[in-house]
This record gives sequence, C-alpha cells and structure tokens, in this order.
Amino acid sequence: MKLSKFLFLIFTSLSFSLFSCKLPISNKILVHNEKEFNTAVLNAKPGNAIVLANGIWQNTALIFKGKGTFNNPITLEAEEKGKVILSGSSYLQISGEYLVVKGLVFRNGFTPTSEVISFKTSSKDLANNCRLTECVIDNYSNPERQESDYWIGIYGKNNRIDHNHLEGKRNLGVTVAVRLNTVESQENNHRIDHNYFGPRPILGSNGGETLRIGTSHYSLTKSKTIVESNYFDRCNGEVEIISNKSGSNIYRYNTFFESQGTLTIRHGRGNTIDGNLFIGNNVPNTGGIRVINEDQTIINNVLIDLAGYRFRSALTIMNGVPNSPINRYNQVDNAQIKNNAFINCNNIQFCVGSDKERSAVPINSTIADNIFYNEKTVNLFDVFDDISGIKFSNNYITPNIDTKLFKSGFKKSTFQLVKNEMGISLPKTKGSEPQIKINANIATKENTGTDWYSKADKEVALSSGKTIKVGPGMNTLFDAAVNSKPGDIIELSSGEYITTKTIEINHPITFRSTQKNMPILLFEKQALFQIENGGSIALEGLHIDGKESPDYTGNSVIRTSKYSMNRNYNLIIKDCKFTNLDVNNSFNVVLVAKNTMANKFLVENSSFDKISGSIVQLDKETDDLGIYNAEIVKFENSSFSNIAGAIVELYRGGTDESTTGPFLEINHCVFDNVGNGKKNKSNASVFVHGAQGIEIMNNIFQNSKAVNLELIVGEPVVNLLNNNFFKTEKTLVSGNQKFTEKNNSFVNPDFDGSANYQLKQNSELKAKATDGLDLGLIQKK
Repeated sequence: MKLSKFLFLIFTSLSFSLFSCKLPISNKILVHNEKEFNTAVLNAKPGNAIVLANGIWQNTALIFKGKGTFNNPITLEAEEKGKVILSGSSYLQISGEYLVVKGLVFRNGFTPTSEVISFKTSSKDLANNCRLTECVIDNYSNPERQESDYWIGIYGKNNRIDHNHLEGKRNLGVTVAVRLNTVESQENNHRIDHNYFGPRPILGSNGGETLRIGTSHYSLTKSKTIVESNYFDRCNGEVEIISNKSGSNIYRYNTFFESQGTLTIRHGRGNTIDGNLFIGNNVPNTGGIRVINEDQTIINNVLIDLAGYRFRSALTIMNGVPNSPINRYNQVDNAQIKNNAFINCNNIQFCVGSDKERSAVPINSTIADNIFYNEKTVNLFDVFDDISGIKFSNNYITPNIDTKLFKSGFKKSTFQLVKNEMGISLPKTKGSEPQIKINANIATKENTGTDWYSKADKEVALSSGKTIKVGPGMNTLFDAAVNSKPGDIIELSSGEYITTKTIEINHPITFRSTQKNMPILLFEKQALFQIENGGSIALEGLHIDGKESPDYTGNSVIRTSKYSMNRNYNLIIKDCKFTNLDVNNSFNVVLVAKNTMANKFLVENSSFDKISGSIVQLDKETDDLGIYNAEIVKFENSSFSNIAGAIVELYRGGTDESTTGPFLEINHCVFDNVGNGKKNKSNASVFVHGAQGIEIMNNIFQNSKAVNLELIVGEPVVNLLNNNFFKTEKTLVSGNQKFTEKNNSFVNPDFDGSANYQLKQNSELKAKATDGLDLGLIQKK
C-alpha cells in the first residue's frame, strides 16, 4: 500500500471515530412548530441542540443551516427517538459545518422536492463534516409511480450517514445518492455505514437503485466514498442494487440478503469490493457482483445460493464498447478477482453482453485463489467471447464442475461445508487452498439501522388472516369485503351471489370456496373487483358468470385503479370457472391501467369460455422506456375456449437492460378457438414483446391464432417445447435473439367444415396434459 493511501485511511478512520463519539451538548432548545424551529436555527451556536417536540409534524420544511465545530456540533434531534413523525409534504435540508441530525422519522407522506433529506440548502450551500444518524424513512413514496425523487441526496465532503432505517421506496428514483456534480462534492470521503436498507419492491423500470455513487457524467471523477457494514434486505428495485458510477470507492463488509440484483461497478475506475456477504437462498434473480471498467479489485467476498443469470449472475464480467461513450460500457481492464468463495451459485459468466457494439473483451485481468463450490451443477461457467485476456490461476472447484472452457487455472478438490458462529456454511479448506472467512465487521440485521424501530415485515400475505364465512345473496360479498382486514379469507358457501357495486380491494384479500357446487358470482357493474393501491386478490373455487353484466364495451371481472399505483399487487386465480363474458365487445377477465405493477399474475387449474375480450392485456406501458406491467405471469393446467382476444398480451418496450423481467410461463394448457375476434389487435393467441423469460411448454392449440414472440432486448431465455398446434398458425418469432424450439407439432389437415373436428372434454384434456401431448386429444366427429 502506498504511504499516502495508508495515511489517508488512518486519518479518515480517526476522524470518523472521533466524530462518532458522544459529544458534549448544552443549551437544548425545545421547539414545537416550524416557526420556533426557524428561530432556533437562526440563533444556534456550537454545542446547541435543537429538539423537535414529540408528535406529528405535518407538511414541515426543516431548513437546518449552521456552523458547529468538531468538538461542539449543532444537533437537530427528536425529543424521543421514534416519536417525532414528519408526515405529509415534510422534508429536511442541511448545509454548513459539523451538524448532526438524529432520531427523526419520515412516514405517511412524500417530499414535494427532489429529495426527502438533502445535504444542501442551495446549489452553493452544501453540508460538510455533517452526520445523519438513527433516522427513519419508511414508505415515504410519491403516489405517482414514475415521479422521481431521492430519499437521501448527499453533497459536500466528509459526511457520515449511519445507523439509519430506509425501507419501502416505491416510486422512481434512487434511495440514497452521492452526487458529484460540483467540485465541492468530489473526492468527498463520505462514509455510509451500518444502515438498514429494508425491502424495496420491484419497480419494473430503470431508476430503482438502492444506492448510487455518481452518475455517468462524472464517472471519471473520484468519489472516495466508503460504503461499509450496511444490510441490504430484499432490495429488488432493479438489476443494480448498488450502482457505482465514480472512482476510488470502497465497498466492504456489507450483507445482501435475498436481493434481486447485483453490486454493479457500472462506471468508474479503481474501486474495491472487499469482504461482502451475499445470501440468495435460491430466490430467483438474486445476484452478486457485476464488473465493468478499469482497475477494479474484488477480494474476500462470500456469495451463497445465488440464482440469477446474465446481469444478475453471482459473478458477471462484462464486455465493453471500443472507445466507449461515457454513458456506455468501458472495457474491463486490470480486474483483480481473488480469494472469493462462490457457494452453490447457479451462474458465473464471462464476456456478458457480447454483441456487435460490446465487442471489447476483458484484458490484463486475473481470477485467482477463488473457491467455486457446487456439487449439483456441471455447467457453472458460461463464456460468450474471448477470455484470453483473463489469467486464471489456483482456483479450486468441486470435481463435478466442467472446466473445458478454460485452458488452465482450476484445481478440483472435495470440500466439507462447516457452519461458522453465524450459522453460515463455508468450505473447510486445507493446505494451499484459499482460506475463506467472513469478516468480523460484517453487517447483520441486528447491528444495522436503529434499535428502536422495528424491522419486522410490514407486508401482509394473501390468505394469512381470519376466515369470514358468507352466504349467497345481494351484495353479501361487498359487505364482507368492506368489513375485512388485510390477509382475511372470505369463504363462500354454494349459491348465487349478486353484486350491484364494484368491490374495492384496498388490502390483500382472498375469496374462496371449497364447495363441490361452485358458488356463482354475478355482477351488474362494469367490474366486479377493483384493485386499489395496496390491494391484492386471490380467487379460489369460484364460478364467475358475466350474464348479468351491463351491455357496455370494456367490462371486466377484475380491474386495477385507473390511477398510478406505487404498491405492487398480486393476482391469483385457482380452480375457478369463467363463463359468458360476452354481453358486449372487449369484455376482459382482467383490465390493467398504466403505472401499475403486478409482482405475480397466476392462473392455475381454471377454465375460461365465451369471452369477447382477452384474459389479460399487460401492455399499457408503450413509451418504450423499459417499463412493464407485471413481473411474473403464469398460466398452468387451464383451458381457454372461444376467447375472441389473446390469452395474454405482455409488453416491455425499449432496449434498457436495468430490469430483467417480465417472465411468462404457459404450461399444460389447452387453447381452443382463441384470438379469432375481429377486434383482436395483436392478431395472436399469445403476444409477447420484450420479455426476458418465456416458457411455453406442453400445450395444445386448436383453431387459434399464432403465438407471437418479439424478442427485442437483452438475452431472453425462451423455451418453446412439446406443444401441439392443430389448425393453428405457425409460431411467429422476430428479433435476433436465440431461442429453443423442440418437439412442437403443427398439423393443418383439410377440413370438411370447421365443426368436423373438436377437442375432447376439458376434464380428459386436464388428465392428459402432461409432457409429450399427442394429437389423440383431437378426434373426428
């Protein structure tokens, strides 16, 4: 280590340690409203503490300016931690020297400005040597999903952000951003440590990073920010959990728990990733470290049970763009990847993104002294271009892993997994094998955030509450829903249920029946259910009949709010029957609006007959900005007959690669006369544009429009397998992406008339809907 760097680390460590000590504070000033606060700020002297009185501070602008000293900062604090709630349109701005803010909670509102907490009060008045500690921002999100803001914007120099609790950002924008847009904020020596970054749901577009340091405009600038001992708990906003876009930053001792993304060195040179822990628990899309640009050091990290691929692999080494523009991909050069352990991870990928533009392969790089443990996988490694610029040496792998893609650099060894004091299983190594340990300073859920604000899950699952029994009649379902609590189950007996009012779903609620004779649901409004922000719905064992619906175009059984929803929803349909949704044109089963997002849309063991519209059109985000309406869409073991529109229209436009959804699965289903309606604009039985995962397997299509797959972005995984197409147009696939198509049968015999052939009864189809379907399911009358 160079002497100057060593002295810098000693100085910054000492400064932060001293600044973290409890400092003597005198002259506490208790304030009860914004006017009293402004007067106190105006008169504050070093050593003063401005104390916000307990209570709810509604629509309050806290402009905290002052000059404290190293030994006597000026403090802004809560009278009691957790009992000062800033709500409505409240926000905080800080500028000056040696200011400390602690114990505040932002909840039940959103900022009217660009940042909830800003380390500046104007473009020239920045915060230096200031500290934000033990503060909470909880679900303080703009209700407009695509309206952008930051929760914390960090400017100036030598600031510390520590032991804060940040959870539930649901709108566009980075949770915490370090800004380098002026010289006064560059080479800043900030320290971001011991924060709890709670769950951030899937945004469904770019702009969902949890932490970003710099931007592409300043990516050649040094930030010198230390990010250490933070806990990232299910931070799923987008592919980049951390987006590094500057140089000389250090990421160490952080824990990433079930987070669907990666620590991404997107731009910037000379960054270090040291001693971090990634725990995926095989949750889909959980990733590790993505490497781009020059002089990156990745050492001593432990990555366990990560299931992601491509940009979300456990280790992703990218291809770059020759003479890259500042906002694209610089070539990987001099990456040092050493002494890391990859335990039961699914994918390690090199030269990812290789195409005509990204043709600059990694050079002058080393991958050495790492352990790759996986006793279940043979093809752990993928190589998409020339890897001669990477030197592999002294890496240890389990004997089953195939290394034929590499000339040398791997040694096979058997390892025993042994639990450490944290209960984490690590390979027990011997001899010259790399010694893998988890650093004593590693972040845990317990040693991060505050000790007075709960980290318990706030999301309520479907079918987790009480059971409410309800009988048939007029509006009995409506009344039961109004009186339900989050997670409740409304259990229906047999009979007819007539609803004259749309049932608003404001929280997770299940409508269920286990009766042999399905209860029949009739409705007289344009929609039976409307999912509002915060709502989710499950339908199980019900017969929904549209014969009493109004004679209007655009009816639906379920619709989302027409307004922006910043809370994702789940929609589950199991063991249900839908009939007679054809009183007018375009009667859809589900109708969604723009700026809404489903985490999961699931149809299972259900039948649909006589529908003048579609099952669902998830195609409202047509601005081609990488935004979409559902993450996981799945149809399984279900039958669809006489459907005028498509079963699903799923659209993700643009070429942005910051998200890796949506994912579509259609398995063991039967399509009979699907998509032939004159108003079917997609002219397909299934229409998919831009999805990143498509699996259409073991299905029967008869007398239906084609499956149309437009593969236009990323490297989607597409499997079209074991399907039978009878009197159905051949599948259309456009785009230059690879896909797998096997064992599909297309049969178009001469017909005596459209009625001379038919499908056997659905019950028999379901019984035979297994791998390797055959045309024996289609019989001649």
